[in-house]
Amino acid sequence: MLKFKALFIFVLLSTCLYAQKFESISRYKVNYALARINSKTPIKDINLGPQSICGIDALLVIRSFTANAQKYILLINPNSLDTKVDLASKYTLSSLKYPNVLAIFKNTAYVKALEAAAAKDVQLQNAGIDHAFPNEKGITLTIDLCPSHKALDRIIFQSVFDEFKKIEQPAPLAISVSGKWMLKHEDDLNWLKSLVAQKELNITWVNHSYNHEVNQLPLAENFLLAPGTNLDVEVLENEKLMLKNGLTPSVFFRFPGLVSDKAIVDKIETYALIPIGSDAWLAKGQQPNAGSIVLIHGNGNEEIGVKDFIRLLKTKQTDVKNKQWLLFDLRQALEKEFE
Repeated sequence: MLKFKALFIFVLLSTCLYAQKFESISRYKVNYALARINSKTPIKDINLGPQSICGIDALLVIRSFTANAQKYILLINPNSLDTKVDLASKYTLSSLKYPNVLAIFKNTAYVKALEAAAAKDVQLQNAGIDHAFPNEKGITLTIDLCPSHKALDRIIFQSVFDEFKKIEQPAPLAISVSGKWMLKHEDDLNWLKSLVAQKELNITWVNHSYNHEVNQLPLAENFLLAPGTNLDVEVLENEKLMLKNGLTPSVFFRFPGLVSDKAIVDKIETYALIPIGSDAWLAKGQQPNAGSIVLIHGNGNEEIGVKDFIRLLKTKQTDVKNKQWLLFDLRQALEKEFE
């Protein structure tokens, strides 16, 4: 019961900080540390009970940065996979190296998910976790927002809300967002954020790279595998842009085009991110099963995928009403998968 209360408070605090924007961010970097509640900080100022993780009352820090003349940290709850941004001054921090993280948190859903993703790292396409929570009836919906000059396919999000509002409100889904999409679609992004504020949707924001470059070369030299790709820009600059737009980065990463190799999967994991694939990319004719991580593009460039998803929702209306076909929160699905 105590663990549930602590988790609830963690999620509540994450929600409160959701709208926080950081106009100016400096010294943004990967920074591993254990974060224990600072004994000098009153509990009422933290709103977070201690998390006992592997016998350690701590959360995991993966980023640090400066904004408004104060130091902030991005934290993970390795059990629930929730993330939040908070003032570093509220915690006592103990620096870690990446191998220490894997050792200390080896029995948590976080490290188990990292290991499961790494087990598929040799695949040129769709490395990472592509299926979760198979013993329950439903799917995890992921929507990719790659760079595009077209408007957001708002019908996807409205259809999800309309279909699930009586049984799952807010309805959970994950959005993989690229930096160049955010830069050109401020109104659409604000609209998505308004759906969260109105408790119509519960969005997990997934890093989808900053540039999301596509070229005419074979896949082995395309997307993030293109020569000259700077992963610090693709990963960290995208997170900074997310924070500047009031989005809390999750612990997940989706490769552009679902294209990667072993070296880049290993590198992405050293950024503390879990690669997420899909076993049901609707536009490619892949049909979802129980536990599928479904992929559609909501950036106006995948009409077939959008139509297939709307059709899928219509065929599942009765099952949805009877709670026999649900949408799963990506974080909760993986927590259950690896608990």
